[in-house]
Amino acid sequence: MARMIQAMSIAAVAALASTSPGWAGMGEEADINQGLVYIAAADKIRRECSSINGRMLKAQRYANALRSIARDRGYSDEEIDAYLDSKEERAKVRAQRNVYFESQGASNLDPASLCTLGHAEIAGKTQVGYMLRAK
Repeated sequence: MARMIQAMSIAAVAALASTSPGWAGMGEEADINQGLVYIAAADKIRRECSSINGRMLKAQRYANALRSIARDRGYSDEEIDAYLDSKEERAKVRAQRNVYFESQGASNLDPASLCTLGHAEIAGKTQVGYMLRAK
């Protein structure tokens, strides 16, 4: 489980544009970056809401699929890892996650609103909901 939490956290690092030459284009990969925001949202919800667990294997499969898409687009494992390990990108993904929460009527600072959102995501069978399950 700790390994999955680490994988979710690492996967959630990237969100928008980057300036490093090795992974400069990854910030333009909208679908990959949106997926990373979804992983970050699911991770935050499962950590803050006691009535929701994470579906760690499903989250890991989703993160692996995003990595595979990046590889298919020509990014090396080293470039992907550098992008995911960037503290700046981690901050960007958290900001985008919080924008997502706000767009859904929740706040990253309000666990009750995250629980409400999490249960709605599960019921709506969204990508975030796919990585969560009600206890």
